Amino acid sequence: MTAGRADRTALRCVAPEQATVSVTYGELAARTNRFANALRALGIGKGGRVASLLTRCPELYVAVLGTLKNVSVFSPLFPAFGPDPVAERLRLGDVRVLVTTAELYRRKVADRRDRLPALEHVLIVGEDPEPAPGTLSFDEVLAAVSEQFTIPPTDPEDMALLHFTSGTTGTPKGAVHVHEAVVAHHATAGFALDLHSEDVYWCTADPGWVTGTSYGIVAPLTHGVTLVVDAGDYEARRWYDILARERVTVWYTAPTAIRMLMRATPRGTPADLPRSFDLSALRFIASVGEPLNPEAVRWGAEIFGLPIHDNWWQTETGAIMIANFAASDIRPGSMGRPLPGVEAAVLERGEDGRARVVDGRIKVLETPGA
Repeated sequence: MTAGRADRTALRCVAPEQATVSVTYGELAARTNRFANALRALGIGKGGRVASLLTRCPELYVAVLGTLKNVSVFSPLFPAFGPDPVAERLRLGDVRVLVTTAELYRRKVADRRDRLPALEHVLIVGEDPEPAPGTLSFDEVLAAVSEQFTIPPTDPEDMALLHFTSGTTGTPKGAVHVHEAVVAHHATAGFALDLHSEDVYWCTADPGWVTGTSYGIVAPLTHGVTLVVDAGDYEARRWYDILARERVTVWYTAPTAIRMLMRATPRGTPADLPRSFDLSALRFIASVGEPLNPEAVRWGAEIFGLPIHDNWWQTETGAIMIANFAASDIRPGSMGRPLPGVEAAVLERGEDGRARVVDGRIKVLETPGA
């Protein structure tokens, strides 16, 4: 993490009130070593499950990377989840350590903790004047251990990350990403997001979802970029201000967010909102989520002077599969082409709604318009 980059800024964390805290790669390495040692001190070893229920703060990134260093398994939870979805994921994941704030713990976990027998330790980030029973101070636990840590050997197939699907179609399902997934994260961030080590990069996805972990934590840090982290809520002026003030060069966001910015930006007005900010540092914009509609692609070209590069993947794939590359012409409405090593196909559907199988082989549609 620190080879030749210890003094470079790894994180620029923008608080809700706009104050910014910077963390260097050297500082991040030391803090994540402390978290790994803290897990050891708590008796959490290889394969032990650690979860976060946090907004975007430096401690979240420390917990993710420290867990991976300890060869434990990290499971990020979305802080806007209600108490029942949080408890369900903690139970399904056999989570032994939860990193959260006093407020989130009291509102979403405390009343259900007796139904979570696997949950042994709760580490509280920030001040807690009246600590709840069964909780520990994150800062005090880390202060009690060394910032020197030797990462143990890992197997490529060792479990690293546990993500849960949204649960909209039933019980949330756990998707396992292994340690070797970092190779896919790194490679696809280069191919699909055009990341270079000198970039200032902003991924607007919350780390409670797979995009915010794969491309909001792991992939960009493997490229040595400076990662912008915003703890505030969406607001169009705030977002344009962050893009301008932090001199963001690569921006990865979602179609929903782009359409919200479109609604806040009257077209054809010389003094419209984005043009009141200096966005000249921006060189690459990408989007993922639901399909990016053609109108949004054309709006991006008009407002930013840059095309928006849509791409496609899922929680289950763990990394980007199909993308519009930096060197590609953008066809509005298209998610792009398969990345190197990825084979994409459209399958013929049988009468039962599943892929049609002929002579033991899945039938691939190869005729245009079929």
